[in-house]
Amino acid sequence: MRVTGIMVYYYFICTRKLWYFANEISMEQNSELVSIGKIIDETSYKREKKSILIDDTINVDFIGSGARLHEIKKTKAIEEAGIWQLKYYMYYLENKGVENITAEIDYPLLRETKEIILDDEDRKVLENVIKNIEEIVIKDRPPETVEDKKCKKCSYFDLCYV
Repeated sequence: MRVTGIMVYYYFICTRKLWYFANEISMEQNSELVSIGKIIDETSYKREKKSILIDDTINVDFIGSGARLHEIKKTKAIEEAGIWQLKYYMYYLENKGVENITAEIDYPLLRETKEIILDDEDRKVLENVIKNIEEIVIKDRPPETVEDKKCKKCSYFDLCYV
């Protein structure tokens, strides 16, 4: 099974959302917040070659000089998920033989960047995350709903709560 970067991102946001996505149930085309994020991605860093798809598995927003991976995010609201998504990109490329990878998350609206480091502990965490993702997505039913304030803004809200 192929674990994608977006699957890692969703794993850290909501395993139910991950299950829906992996089972080709998409609600994001109806989300205003997703549309805003796409506009920010499209209008930021215009000089860079963007959306670099590698092995149909990871989709790096852009790669800067010195093999520096960049992920563009709208806000820091779910920063942990973005950090782990980028760490997964680094981990994935390391396993493909790419060395000396650096990475950062760019927040163009905030005019901030955050450097991301991948260490040995992160690699162990990612091995478990990958295993957990594989177990979640093959289940017949999505995981149970959880009550969280971020659910109200989620594009899958109607599937979970209505």
